[in-house]
Amino acid sequence: MASYSIDGLVPVVAPGAFVHPQASLIGDVIVAEGCYVGPGASLRGDFGRIVIGVGSNVQDCCVLHSFPGKDTLLEQDTHVGHGAVLHGCIVKRGALIGIGAIVMDDVVVEEEAFVGAASFVRAGFIVPSRKLVTGVPARVVRELKPEELAWKAAGTREYQQLAARSLATLRECAPLAAAAPDRPRFGVSAAVVPLHKLDRR
Repeated sequence: MASYSIDGLVPVVAPGAFVHPQASLIGDVIVAEGCYVGPGASLRGDFGRIVIGVGSNVQDCCVLHSFPGKDTLLEQDTHVGHGAVLHGCIVKRGALIGIGAIVMDDVVVEEEAFVGAASFVRAGFIVPSRKLVTGVPARVVRELKPEELAWKAAGTREYQQLAARSLATLRECAPLAAAAPDRPRFGVSAAVVPLHKLDRR
């Protein structure tokens, strides 16, 4: 990873966390055990503290930052989708931030809430526990179903396992010129399906 100190503050990464070599951590950043931080993620703790709680994931190309003196906090088992931007907000235990969402200052995403993909959550908004918010600006759409909460928990476990797999086996390498005819595939858990297919099972 690209890790930089600023004003004497050095990022902290727990031994059981995985931060991709192409992610960037600056200053007052704390990444707890079992976390996954994907390639291209930028965690800029140069104004306020950024805390990534146990078992959480911050996927590819996410940006986490805040105003001076404000923190960005992800509690345990949170899930931040590809390309999301979080600025000076709190994401509570078990919540999900969808792909490409923007979550602004002083937002609180309460426990097990979902912010839909490409949504804009305006400053100071409270996302209620176990509710889905979507839109620009985001608004509460409905209560989350038990199967959706179970789906999210299963997805977070997959990223916790990916952190362990990456620590154990991810290595830089030269690509092959061609794929072998018997090239293996990754095993897939039956619990992991796209959310839009969940109701069709």
